[in-house]
Amino acid sequence: MSDGKNEEQVRVYVYLFFSMLVQPDDSTPSNNGPPIKKRKHNPPSHNSAAHSPAPSDPSSLSNNPTTTTENVVLPAYLYDLSTRPRLSISRAPAFVPIADDSPYHHTDQLAHNRLGFRYMPAGLASEGSIIPFRTIESAPQSYRVSWEDRSPFVKVTQDGLGLLGEKGFRSARCNAPVRQGKWYMEVTIEHGGGAHASDLPGPPKGKAEGAHVRLGWARREAPLGGPCGLDGYSYGMRDKTGEKITLSRPRPYGRPFSSGDVIGLYISLPPLRPPSKRDPHDPAHVKRERIAIEFKGQEYFESLEYAQSKEMLAVDFSRKPADGSSVPPTAKKSATVKNVPERGTRGASSASGPTQMRALPTLPDSKIAFFINGQCQGVAFRELYDFRPLRAPADARKAQAKRRTREGTREHKENHFDDGSLGYFPLISLFNGARVRLNPGPDFAFPPPPDIDAILSGDANISDAPDAPAASNTNRTWRPLCERYAEFMEEQWELDKGEEEHARVEAAQRAVNVQAETEKKIERERKRAQANAKKRAKRDEATTPSTAATAPATAAAGTSHLNVSAAMPHGGANTASTCTPQPEREQSTPFTDVSTRDPSAAAAALPSYLLNELHSHVETDQTSTGPSTPGPQSAYGSEYGDGDAEEQEQEQEEDAPPDDLVDIYGDPAKLLQYRRAAAIRMEEEED
Repeated sequence: MSDGKNEEQVRVYVYLFFSMLVQPDDSTPSNNGPPIKKRKHNPPSHNSAAHSPAPSDPSSLSNNPTTTTENVVLPAYLYDLSTRPRLSISRAPAFVPIADDSPYHHTDQLAHNRLGFRYMPAGLASEGSIIPFRTIESAPQSYRVSWEDRSPFVKVTQDGLGLLGEKGFRSARCNAPVRQGKWYMEVTIEHGGGAHASDLPGPPKGKAEGAHVRLGWARREAPLGGPCGLDGYSYGMRDKTGEKITLSRPRPYGRPFSSGDVIGLYISLPPLRPPSKRDPHDPAHVKRERIAIEFKGQEYFESLEYAQSKEMLAVDFSRKPADGSSVPPTAKKSATVKNVPERGTRGASSASGPTQMRALPTLPDSKIAFFINGQCQGVAFRELYDFRPLRAPADARKAQAKRRTREGTREHKENHFDDGSLGYFPLISLFNGARVRLNPGPDFAFPPPPDIDAILSGDANISDAPDAPAASNTNRTWRPLCERYAEFMEEQWELDKGEEEHARVEAAQRAVNVQAETEKKIERERKRAQANAKKRAKRDEATTPSTAATAPATAAAGTSHLNVSAAMPHGGANTASTCTPQPEREQSTPFTDVSTRDPSAAAAALPSYLLNELHSHVETDQTSTGPSTPGPQSAYGSEYGDGDAEEQEQEQEEDAPPDDLVDIYGDPAKLLQYRRAAAIRMEEEED
C-alpha cells in the first residue's frame, strides 16, 4: 500500500515539474497577475531610441517594466544617428510617487552619479557638426537640486525644490556650481531639528533620534552617502547644536535651528585665476574628458568623477593644510583594520621612505556664512580649499600618455584639469525623514543686507532685527543663486563651441597631413618610375650596338682562328679546341683591321706549345671579361642610378686585357714579351 502511495506522489511531482516548464500563452488569462512575457535581451540598435516618448508626452512619465534598454556607448561611426530624435531637453527623469497624494517622488530612468562616474544629459548636435553630441538641459530649466547628482534615497518634488530624507544621512547637490563671486540662497526647514513625525515615512515611533538636517557648501569630491562636513571637501552647519563642521570636527558657531526656521547660505569666492599660457600642465586650463553613452533611451555624457587626493586624506583634524613636507604613515592601527594597502596607494611602490605630499592651495579672501531667520551668525569658514584639482605628478602624466587603448574603443581618462563644472555647490544632507524646501531667489523670506561682507567684517555691526529692509538690485553686492543656472549653461555651451572649433581645426589638420602624405607617396612613385626608366634606357643603349656587331665579330673571330690553325703543324688536342667557333658574347667589342694584317708569318715562328697556350689564354680572357660586361645591379631603386654598378664597370674596363689578337700577332715587341712571360709560367708549372 505504501508503494502505491509513493508512486502516486512521484507522478504528481513529475506532472507539476513539467507544468512549470510550460510557459502560458500571452492571450491566456492568469489568476496570479498579468500575462507572463519572456524578457528579450536585444542587441543595441541605432533605432532603439527613435520611438522613445518626448518630454511632453504623458507616457514618458510612466514606468513600463516590460521596456528593456541597454547602457551602450554611442560612437558616431557605428550608429546611424540620423534616426535618433534631436532633443534640446532631456527625457529623464520619470517621476514615481512614493505614496498616494504624496508630493515626493522616486526618479526612474535616470543615471545617478555613483561608483566614481558622473553623468550629464546629452543630445544630438546640429547637422554638420564634427562632434556628434552636445550638452542639453533637463526640465525644469531653473536652479534646483540636480537629478543625477544626488543620492537615490533622497526623494524630490517635480520642481526639484522639495527634498525628503530616508533613514541615514544622504545628501544632494544643486545643478550649478559657484566658481567666483558672492551668492546667497535660502532653505526652509519643514521637518528637522530632531523632531519626530508619525505620518511620514522615516523614523518610527519611539525612536530616540528624530529628523536632522545639515546645510552647507561642498565640492564635487564630497560623497553623497554621508553628511555635509564629513571631510575637507564640504563645510556645513548642524541643526541640533548650531555648530559648524568640516573634516568631521564640529566647532561652536551659532544657535540651533529646527522645523519652521529659514536658513540663509552665503558664500564669497575670489575671481578665477586665469591659466598660465606658458604652463600646459596648469590645472586651471579647462579641458573635458567625457564619453557619450545611451542609458534607458537617453543620451548622457559619462566622465570619471574627481577622486579624493591623498593630500586631503592626510589632513589632520586640526585643519592644517598639508604642506610640501612628507607625512609619515601611522604606525598604530585599529584592531579591526587588517594590514591592507592604504587608500590611494594602489599600484604604488612599497618603499620604506616617506611619500612626498603636494601643498593644498586655498582661495584667498573666500568665506562662508549662515543666516537663521535673517539673523547673521557670522563667518563660519575662511580661506576655503581651492576647488581645482592638484597638479598631476610627472610620473602620472607619463603613465597616462603611455597607456594605449584598443583600436575602435574609447576609454575614460583621469582628468587633471578643470572641466568647467568644478566649484562649490549647495549641499543638503537629510537624516531620518527630514524635509526641506529650497529657495534660490530672487524673492527671499528674509532678504539679507545689501553688503553682507560689511556686516561680516565686524560682529558688532550684526543686526539682530529679522525684518531688515530688502536689498535693492542696484546697491547690493551679492546675487541670488537663481541667476547662476543660466550663466552655468551658457558656460557649458561655450565649451561645446570651443570643442567643436578645436575638432574642426584638428580635422582640417588631419586632412592637410593626409594630402601631404599622398603627395609624398606620388612623388616617390614618380621618382622611382623615372629611375627605372633610366635604367632600362641605359641597358637598351648598351644592348643595341652589341647586337648589331655580333655577326661581323663572329665571322672575324672564326677567320682568324682558322688562319692560325692552318699555320700550326703540331695542333694537337689544344689546337682543335681553339678552332671551335666561340659563342656570341653580349656587349663584346668587335675585332678591327683583321684583314689588313697577316698573322701567319708571326705564328709560323712560334712553337706549337706556346701557340696553344696563347690561344687558350686569349680566348679565356675574351670569354670572361670585357669592357662592356655589366656589373651587379643595386638592391635599392635609387633615383640617382646605380653608382656601384658604374664603378665596377669602370674598374673592369681599366683592368681588362687587350682583346685584339692582331695587336699581339703583328707586333714583334709584344710577341717577344708574351713569349718570355709564357716561358716563365711554364717553368713555374714544371717546378
